[in-house]
Amino acid sequence: MKAIAVKRGKEKPVVIEKPRPEPEAGEALVRTLRVGVDGTDHEVIAGGHGGFPEGEDHLVIGHEAVGVVVDPNDSELEEGDIVVPTVRRPPESGTNEYFEKDQPDMAPDGAYVERGIVGAHGYMSEYFTSPAKYLIRIPRSQAELGFLIEPLSITEKALEHAYATRSAFDWDPSSALVLGNGSLGLLTLAMLKADDKAYESLYCLGRRDRPDPTIDIIEKLGGTYVDSRETPVDEIPETHEHMDFIYEATGFPKHPIQSVQALAPNGVAALLGVPNDWSFEVDAGAFHREMVLHNKALVGSVNSHVRHFEAATVTFTKLPRWFLDDLVTGVYPVSEFEEAFDDDDTTIKTAIEFGTV
Repeated sequence: MKAIAVKRGKEKPVVIEKPRPEPEAGEALVRTLRVGVDGTDHEVIAGGHGGFPEGEDHLVIGHEAVGVVVDPNDSELEEGDIVVPTVRRPPESGTNEYFEKDQPDMAPDGAYVERGIVGAHGYMSEYFTSPAKYLIRIPRSQAELGFLIEPLSITEKALEHAYATRSAFDWDPSSALVLGNGSLGLLTLAMLKADDKAYESLYCLGRRDRPDPTIDIIEKLGGTYVDSRETPVDEIPETHEHMDFIYEATGFPKHPIQSVQALAPNGVAALLGVPNDWSFEVDAGAFHREMVLHNKALVGSVNSHVRHFEAATVTFTKLPRWFLDDLVTGVYPVSEFEEAFDDDDTTIKTAIEFGTV
């Protein structure tokens, strides 16, 4: 079967041939439909994140997948089910307390492998196998764009954890700021717009010049675009308002520090970006004072688990079709897979198609 992989010492992914996998006990065989491409894939390809499976000279990439079950292999799944796989699996050394508690998304670095990212082959292949418990059924109507369920699940978890930090009191957020106008930031903005809690004001920060398709989407969603080159995060309250909720998806190290100044009293910021090391001066006293005197919170969030994927399938139904059409700027066959990794001003979200339902 064909697979898309990155090889040791190479700077670009290539198509390789691999044997079709055979499902082990408890696993199902899935025929891949589509696999999304995101920033993590680019970081893995560049060698800045992730790692190869032990003893392998290549890593099959891709972690945002949707497929159809072709061999349930005596699992609770049925042939023809449309499924989306989670990403984390137990490490090569075996299970640990996080997997035993069914909380793999809470495992620290080194206590897991991640399909297509670190230590385990991903889903950019014609077929893949997975334990059935890590395969989430989705409606057949979502098969075409099912690769968006994984990134949606990432935000589902971040929101869950952010709201949990405010659960000790009556918190009624009305303003929200998304840091980053990439595909994850835009998905999150659309989720907040569709949220039953109905935020009164939404903002999204980026570094792009008009005309730009991401700015068009932000404004069509009813959000306000903030150019960070003109208005840094900590100055946003001066030009707009303090924020009850901030979602950070940039990986820019100053943003968490600046977010504390931008938060309203009792506000919370969820951090998802993974930055490189960078030292800079911080007024630690002002930072500490804001956190304490105004009951503010910062919470980190990474990965997601089954319930977040399940919640994402519900959220998906609330997103307007025009938004999904504008967000996904290209779906390419394997023969043109390089196009999916091109990154220009018109690219927002791409995917590679291995087959159809």
